[in-house]
Amino acid sequence: MLSQMKDYRADKRGQWILGQRIRIMKRKTACRRDIDRLNAPFLSIYQSLIPPKEEKDKQEKLLTILRSLVKKDWPEAQLYVYGSCANSFGFSKSDIDICLVIQNMDVNKSEVLLKLAETLESNNLQNVQALIRARVPIVKLMDPDTGISCDICINNILAVINTKLLHDYARIDGRLRQLAFIVKHWAKKRGVNETYQGTLSSYAYVLMCINFLQQRKPAILPCLQGMEPTYSVTVENTECAYFNEVDKLHGFGAGNGETISHLVWAFFNYWAYYHDYTNDVISVRTGGTLSKQAKDWTRRIGNDRHLICIEDPFEITHDLGRIVDKASIRVLREEFERAAEIMQHDLDPCTKLFEPYVPH
Repeated sequence: MLSQMKDYRADKRGQWILGQRIRIMKRKTACRRDIDRLNAPFLSIYQSLIPPKEEKDKQEKLLTILRSLVKKDWPEAQLYVYGSCANSFGFSKSDIDICLVIQNMDVNKSEVLLKLAETLESNNLQNVQALIRARVPIVKLMDPDTGISCDICINNILAVINTKLLHDYARIDGRLRQLAFIVKHWAKKRGVNETYQGTLSSYAYVLMCINFLQQRKPAILPCLQGMEPTYSVTVENTECAYFNEVDKLHGFGAGNGETISHLVWAFFNYWAYYHDYTNDVISVRTGGTLSKQAKDWTRRIGNDRHLICIEDPFEITHDLGRIVDKASIRVLREEFERAAEIMQHDLDPCTKLFEPYVPH
């Protein structure tokens, strides 16, 4: 990993971002006339990334086994899948993240994880490791029958609720899932989806897509946290409330006829030329942008920098972009600009857009 970091830092990336005057000029560019010709290739890429039903069946099988094992030691405990496997934005062959919820919030997590690891190992699960000194303590394991790897943490309830919120947004309009899969696929190919290298997480990209669709005119997605809440739970003094009866919102974005290819073009156009990196915070919670000043995210504190700001929907003091530093913000912006240029001018953008980045 350190050698990768070194290569990343020694690379010439991020040296060619546009000046403000050219960015403003670029905003006047109208979308290419043949944009809808690209719908079929983009939808084909999206379809290729969706996990097959057999994979979901295997995940359910593993979950059933784990639930029966957990019940022996903690009869009242619950297991919840969270993250990309459960929020509708997971690619094929993703690992599973599981949260073990024990009612006693003061439980000694290290003791529970060590006991859990022992139970899993004695029941033929493989590669079992209890990482009790990690920032988020977990047990790692691999199921030899299904070949699935998974991480189990304890009482990370906010992550479970975040997963539910994203899953509910995905049910409102199919274009969200299409856009998020394409953006995540692009980020992976271009090497800008690694938090340890100072770029953004998959979760951050999904929030960027939700916020982008909330701000289309007319809006494709509503702001669920801005509506009368039908779901509410308080976790560690954080109130998590939003309108979750999303079946009533089907057709919400019908007034906006933008196709997936047009939305991909507009997404990269926004992040290349329109977003105000100096002042703006992306906020799914409000369905728009907030000012960095209002959030007090104008200066570096410790390792937290606020060069691209994405507010967590519930844990609102958490900036998902805080790990992006001066070198990687330039890389990100250069990649957004490259993507916008390809989407506007390339005859076959689907090939060049997803070209894997190779360090020079």
